[in-house]
Amino acid sequence: MAAIPALDPEAEPSMDVILVGSSELSSPVSPGEGRDLIAYEVKVNQRNIEDICLCCGSLQVHTQHPLFEGGICAPCKDKFLDALFLYDDDGYQSYCSICCSGETLLICGNPDCTRCYCFECVDSLVGPGTSGKVHAMSNWVCFLCLPFSRSGLLQRRRKWRGQLKAFYDRESESPLEMFETVPVWRREPVRVLSLFEDIKKELTSLGFLESGSDPGQLKHLDDVTDTVRKDVEEWGPFDLLYGATPPLGHTCDHPPSWYLFQFHRLLQYVRPGPGSPRPFFWMFVDNLVLNKEDQDVASRFLEMEPTTIPDVRGGSLQNAVRVWSNIPAIRSRQRVLVSEEELSLLTQNRQSSKLAAKWPTKLVKNCFLPLREYFKYFSTELTSSL
Repeated sequence: MAAIPALDPEAEPSMDVILVGSSELSSPVSPGEGRDLIAYEVKVNQRNIEDICLCCGSLQVHTQHPLFEGGICAPCKDKFLDALFLYDDDGYQSYCSICCSGETLLICGNPDCTRCYCFECVDSLVGPGTSGKVHAMSNWVCFLCLPFSRSGLLQRRRKWRGQLKAFYDRESESPLEMFETVPVWRREPVRVLSLFEDIKKELTSLGFLESGSDPGQLKHLDDVTDTVRKDVEEWGPFDLLYGATPPLGHTCDHPPSWYLFQFHRLLQYVRPGPGSPRPFFWMFVDNLVLNKEDQDVASRFLEMEPTTIPDVRGGSLQNAVRVWSNIPAIRSRQRVLVSEEELSLLTQNRQSSKLAAKWPTKLVKNCFLPLREYFKYFSTELTSSL
């Protein structure tokens, strides 16, 4: 995906910014299959687009699409829930914001937007050939950022952020609370409390921290034995609490379970009160040092099962971490390790324990990217290539 120059909100809009083909389709199209059928059903058969799945064209609609007017079938709903908050290393979302799949993606030119759209959705819902015209533009603003709400058959929902939260609350099997995403003009710098590991480097590289008048805040604590609620209240409030067990072989004064219990204790201090609408996120990472009993305790205390995130390089499994977190899409990164793989990893860790122990942050760094939907970020270094 080609990085598109940033849009100057103060400049007069040019034709490159206005979506080509944003008017109604000029003529009926021949019936086809899948998404090619959508325009025919709407234009010729006068079917309500809410009765058609925007993602695949199925007429077996399960519920309504949360971002755009139209339906969504049960299989596409599951895919949407899994993929919407997944990000690539370039800082843009991994899949199309309409169908949550797609191979060739167009990225939004608004520097505050990370959304992408596949050629297939753009051509079938906006108009044939529109994706090519958009691709040729020097600057293009996406369907959720445009000042007008309709582009061909694609109609942005009113208050779509609230619709997205309601969709997750209603359709997700996860018991976690889904926070409503925050408009760009309301986003504030993130405030982070990091326990046992300093994640300043990772947050800075993702654009969440920088030096300046409005830089975001991070407080790092290695030992929280004497930390009480009053201390946390004076330092806070915080938007993100992060904690991790040390890697196997790392010299420490506490058993692995100590890190879990201390994290859970401070989580109670940091978490906003019941009913608070303020987005609050947390993450606890285990570098495969908690035993089965401690893992069960962690799942009970943190009220969820862990997600195993692997590090696969050259086709071989190099490392893995277990993560408990309420950050969106963490579970979509899950890979179940078979017993032989886990035993192999533990053996590797023991053999390398005499070397400089590496913290698990590298594996979970990109898990912080969904926070861009909630907090201000500053980085301009993350780019995408088409």
